[in-house]
Amino acid sequence: SSPAGSQDTPSTRLWSDYLSVNLHPKSLQVIRQYLHDGDCGCLEGFGQGESLLQDPACVEELEDRLHFFVEECDYLQGFQVLCDLHNGFSGVGAKVTELLHDEYARKGILTWGLTPVLSAVGGWIFPPQDPQKSFCRLMNTALGIAHLSRHSSLLCPLSLHGSLGLK
Repeated sequence: SSPAGSQDTPSTRLWSDYLSVNLHPKSLQVIRQYLHDGDCGCLEGFGQGESLLQDPACVEELEDRLHFFVEECDYLQGFQVLCDLHNGFSGVGAKVTELLHDEYARKGILTWGLTPVLSAVGGWIFPPQDPQKSFCRLMNTALGIAHLSRHSSLLCPLSLHGSLGLK
């Protein structure tokens, strides 16, 4: 029990818990194995992200959520996909755009490939770059661009850094 007059703050488990805008519950799909207390660690590789959507249960849940919003449209013109290119979400985005392309072949798919900025702060490169992580980031970005452009009407890579955040 809590003392009189105190307010319990709800626990925050997801990034969306920090938003000031409430998102529709069907617009979020939680990837259980990659939660903060999950058993798989970080979603770092393109293949990891791509393999997430090989699981029939995950694909079925994604399709159910997608159909929920598509059925609400009076006139569906297309989709916009925002996707990190530098980590495993490039693989997730590649499979999502492939699914959209296959299921809604006559609709446009505008894909935004996002990369972080590498900046020097006090002599440090942020985020820290070791050769293995830099190579992994480069491969994720290259594979993401190749796969996303194959199934998108238009792919627009976005970064505030001239080299797409690659060093």
